[in-house]
Amino acid sequence: MYHDVSHLLSRLINGPTPLRQIYFASTNSTTPELAYQVDFPRLETAEAVARKVAGHIGGLKLGLEFFCAHGHHGVHEIAKIGLPIFLDLKLHDIPNTVAGAMQAIHVLEPAIVTVHAGGGRAMMEDAKAAAGEHCKVVGVTLLTSLDEGDMAATGIGGSAHDQVMRLADLAHSAGLDGIVCSGHEVAAVHSQWKDGFFVVPGLRPAGGAMGDQKRAVTPRQARDAGASVLVVGRPIARADDPVAAARAIEATL
Repeated sequence: MYHDVSHLLSRLINGPTPLRQIYFASTNSTTPELAYQVDFPRLETAEAVARKVAGHIGGLKLGLEFFCAHGHHGVHEIAKIGLPIFLDLKLHDIPNTVAGAMQAIHVLEPAIVTVHAGGGRAMMEDAKAAAGEHCKVVGVTLLTSLDEGDMAATGIGGSAHDQVMRLADLAHSAGLDGIVCSGHEVAAVHSQWKDGFFVVPGLRPAGGAMGDQKRAVTPRQARDAGASVLVVGRPIARADDPVAAARAIEATL
């Protein structure tokens, strides 16, 4: 079976619609994909760990730390693993600048790209219009490291739930494919946006250290609430045995 899958990858990876885009883009079922967050200062380390856990995940999330350290070259190298690439760049600027940035990453053929929903309707509309044909654009609502106290400090009233729902409505009306939110809000958003694509980051296994996360849930809780993509980073990357950690998380799903 492994050889059959390898043959399929080699046959389709450079086709008209790269497999690394199709895999995430077709995730509309009740079975979410597990995305591993690849953030290491050394590209060799990032690639080695990603290859080790590749058999237990559905895609690779490359964030701002990775992109600033390794740029387009790093993305191309990680893409050789053959899994879908999720570029979590959280673009947030004036509409024209964000549209230009989206066009600049066409060559990387990402399956998913993030923008900040707080950038407004026009910015999100332009981001989606400038995205590649098979790229999902999702709006980041409220970072999982923030809570109501942080919101109040920046002049945002109401609850985290209310803010996520407001920005989800805005992202939906702007034509985005979905949003990024915590596992605490995904069920409510899913009930209002039936065909939306929902990315849930900041996940922690049961009993795992929370770190800087304030609104985290377990991967299974996020799955049961309706997540499309489950993002896990440090619980795998910082484990003594990353493969065993990825396998343990996969087993809960």
